[in-house]
Amino acid sequence: MDSSKYYKIEGDKLVRTHRACPKCGPSFFLANHYDRWSCGKCGNTIFKRKSPAKTKAARRTPRKRTKSKES
Repeated sequence: MDSSKYYKIEGDKLVRTHRACPKCGPSFFLANHYDRWSCGKCGNTIFKRKSPAKTKAARRTPRKRTKSKES
């Protein structure tokens, strides 16, 4: 297992790059997926929030109703 992707050295400190599992403890990292973080040991999953700009752009505004002209 390559542990160099889980830690980064900044100055003289060792910094974690991945989140730790809240159930299993600090020695177990969460896998980073595009929409969630998940633990490989216990299966705990934390879903990421979607940005409000994406959800509003995906929704279409309703068309305004206009009265039809009767001739």
